[in-house]
Amino acid sequence: MKPDVLGRVLGPGEPELTCEQCFEELDRYVELSVAGDPADARVPGMRAHLDGCPACAEDFASLRDLVTQEGD
Repeated sequence: MKPDVLGRVLGPGEPELTCEQCFEELDRYVELSVAGDPADARVPGMRAHLDGCPACAEDFASLRDLVTQEGD
């Protein structure tokens, strides 16, 4: 089994947000990330959730791309 598959099966080794919590914090997390602030420290559990949830990771990527395009 590949290491990334095993990691998904076992889950994160740290606290993780739920999809609902992720949705509530996603705007703030994106803003922090784009600004270069320590987003992972300010929104604990978000990175673990995004690493394990393809749907929320896609929402994050789309929103981040939208925000960075608006700044161009």
